[in-house]
Amino acid sequence: MPDLEITIADRKFLVNCQAGEEPFLEAAAKLLDDEATPLQAKVGRLPEVRMLLMAGLMLADKTATLEEDLRRTKARIAEMERLLKQTGAADLSVGAQDALASLAHIAAVAEALADRLDAHLT
Repeated sequence: MPDLEITIADRKFLVNCQAGEEPFLEAAAKLLDDEATPLQAKVGRLPEVRMLLMAGLMLADKTATLEEDLRRTKARIAEMERLLKQTGAADLSVGAQDALASLAHIAAVAEALADRLDAHLT
């Protein structure tokens, strides 16, 4: 198992991971550092455990918000698909068809981001 040194709010940590998982661990560490660094700047030097807890909670809050946004987007797409089946694609304007395609793309991107974030947090 490779050892990897990560930095969270100017503090170094040595963690090990499975071979090949280094990029994912580095990305997860960056997410955590992006939360912890401003927190430390705002509050001052916190004990390590408290700093990591607060940064983790902030990430969890962002994740919950993304998941709720994704849920709403999926519901909206499902409703649009239901309406599309009722009315038929021919009845939709080009703008409405483009909007539906855009929403589907946004939902796919949001779901992929949520999956990546969830994978980094678990």
